[in-house]
Amino acid sequence: EGDINSDENAGIIPRSVKSIIEKLEAGKAEYTVRVSYMELYNEVMQDLLVDPNDRSNPELKLCEDLKNGVVCNNLTETSVLTIDDIFKILNKGISNRKTAATLCNKQSSRSHSIFTMKIMIKESTIEGEEVIRQGQLNLVDLAGSECVGRSGAKEDRAREAGNINKSLLTLGRVITALVDNHRHIPYRDSKLTRLLQDSLGGKAKTCIIATFSPSHLCVEETLSTLD
Repeated sequence: EGDINSDENAGIIPRSVKSIIEKLEAGKAEYTVRVSYMELYNEVMQDLLVDPNDRSNPELKLCEDLKNGVVCNNLTETSVLTIDDIFKILNKGISNRKTAATLCNKQSSRSHSIFTMKIMIKESTIEGEEVIRQGQLNLVDLAGSECVGRSGAKEDRAREAGNINKSLLTLGRVITALVDNHRHIPYRDSKLTRLLQDSLGGKAKTCIIATFSPSHLCVEETLSTLD
């Protein structure tokens, strides 16, 4: 997210949101935008737009839909009109997200998060026929893979690190299988890859931004990330 309130230091999500809304407004077409924000913590899906202490919240469940692909039932989707509406939702989600201090990072992400924008635009063809165009953008913040010995993670922190590393390893296997045109793609080996199945193997355009250090102390992590 970066600093949501700063144009200069804003992260990928606020920059993307601003760019998309400005383009939609400039197009003068009728449109609707719905957003959702969730995290995957210890292989458990959690809605970041509801009170995490409210036990009445329904459990999030993944299911296969013939028309829409993999969908997450019971996930809150909120209609938004302006950039400020989306930023308020972002701030709410950020405050509910799991972070903790380790020796490597004082605010280490302990979960993967997925911020989704669903956009529908009503347009008219040359013949005057009305058509609906749909688009979806998934902005995914992956928790970094972690060497438990170096980060000093213990007990709950170590269990979190194990689940983070497992899901990232599965993500790597899925990407390798797609690149090598394997007949079987192991999407179901992790909830992360199942959630991102359409983003990785569908008709979507996928962009990965990798972060690593030039320090010789981090050679193993850098090579693993590049792999």
